[in-house]
Amino acid sequence: MKPSKPASISRGECLYGRRPVVEVLRAQRRAVHELLILETLRDADVYELRELAHELRVPVRASSAKDLDNFTQGGHHQGVAALCGGYPYTGINDILIGIKKSETPALVLLLDCVEDPQNLGSLLRSAAAVDATAVLIPEDRAVGVTPAAVRASAGASEHCRVARVTNLVRTMKELQEVGLWITGLDTEGETRPYTKIDMTGPIGLVVGSEGHGLRRLVHESCDFIATIPMPGPIASLNAGVAGALCLYEALRQRAR
Repeated sequence: MKPSKPASISRGECLYGRRPVVEVLRAQRRAVHELLILETLRDADVYELRELAHELRVPVRASSAKDLDNFTQGGHHQGVAALCGGYPYTGINDILIGIKKSETPALVLLLDCVEDPQNLGSLLRSAAAVDATAVLIPEDRAVGVTPAAVRASAGASEHCRVARVTNLVRTMKELQEVGLWITGLDTEGETRPYTKIDMTGPIGLVVGSEGHGLRRLVHESCDFIATIPMPGPIASLNAGVAGALCLYEALRQRAR
């Protein structure tokens, strides 16, 4: 298996908000061309940003509120923005090679056509918090790691290994070939409560799209189907909450 070719990096993404910009600088995974800081800011967060920018030799420009509003197209920038290169996706082959070499059981999050950047950001933050091995998303009919998703993750996306794959079902089979058991979250078919599935070994967790759940072929390719008990009047949880519950169940079982 050959290492993946480096993913192409787009030019000129605008990221904004204090925490997302801090995490972009801390992660040092993508180029930061320029940092814009509201000229009147003097607090501790801004001092940290300036120090990081100085260490990384990133130019800093004092900007007016009007310039920042224009630069971020009216986004809630908190007085901070950065012009960066595109998100540094990881190649799927590199992830598979890493899983085979690692002595730690893999924990991979697969997203089946999640389209809302808020849900993606929430899931990336949960994945980073539990130190998941990787997050896999389809190239088509799914949101990528856009500036909106970065902001929704509060910058946690910058610490995740995310791969975009052309065929999620084929990727699931490749993960199974390197030893992962794949569990999908759904309410249809033969299901088990998510707390009753063994997550201590190498596993992949598949979260379906908002409103539609898992696609048929994705559902059929799973080794297990997990369900989250909901005795109340609500029939489903959003993707971000459902994924977080299962990621933390895996963490709980492994800590045991």
